[in-house]
Amino acid sequence: MTRLAGRVALVTGSLRGIGRAVVDRLHADGASVVVSDVDDPHGDAALAISDDLPGARYLQLDATSETAWQAARDRVMRDYGRLDILVNNVGAETSSPVQDMDLAEWRRMMAMNVESGFLGVKTFQPLLAQTGGLTPCGSSIVNVSSMMGLVALPNTSAYSTAKGAVRLFTKSIAVEFAKAGVPIRANSVHPGYVDTGMLRNGLSRVAAQSGIDSDALVAMTEQCVPIGRMARPGEIAGVIAFLASDDSSYMTGAELVVDGGITAM
Repeated sequence: MTRLAGRVALVTGSLRGIGRAVVDRLHADGASVVVSDVDDPHGDAALAISDDLPGARYLQLDATSETAWQAARDRVMRDYGRLDILVNNVGAETSSPVQDMDLAEWRRMMAMNVESGFLGVKTFQPLLAQTGGLTPCGSSIVNVSSMMGLVALPNTSAYSTAKGAVRLFTKSIAVEFAKAGVPIRANSVHPGYVDTGMLRNGLSRVAAQSGIDSDALVAMTEQCVPIGRMARPGEIAGVIAFLASDDSSYMTGAELVVDGGITAM
């Protein structure tokens, strides 16, 4: 499939998990992909990018740093001269009763999940607007939120607050750009339980805190999903690729929930 041929995409937090699946999918759809994460560019995961994905490039990026984003913009301008797709995927999760949560941890959740996307949009908006004016359906921003930005569970106040903010930030910029005639669409994706290392680590931590076997907790989690299993990262990536493409040309300010039916109950 080459529906993204000639397009340039930047995906944050994309060396592993959902981000890596997004990179693989956009690359398969024909896009030139800038893979970004905090890892050392000389590390094994970063060095493997050029071998695994011919034409893709790795960019070390601390998505919570405005100067790092500005350096990323300069690099994309120099190497490509355009940006068609920005996927703000970087994030972090935590669980804690609100009375036990440190202010520093709360702020880390906001920085990783909310401020990172704000900085990416702020920094790349001029280039996305310029590129969007040259393509039939404009440029595309996809912000990765979570089903936890729509519903809540105990001990998830920081994470749910952050992901809820991503949802409304996306809607706000979508309306802002559309009303101003700026050719950028913005939509959010809300995954449910996705079988990634981050989720597995989080479940292991909860299991240890609760005195439950971690495998049993995984099974309990899957039983909560109407479809009966966790999502594969590629299933989230396919939805993001749709929003990145012209197939979603009349969509902006939308939220696509990919949770196996949990929030439908």
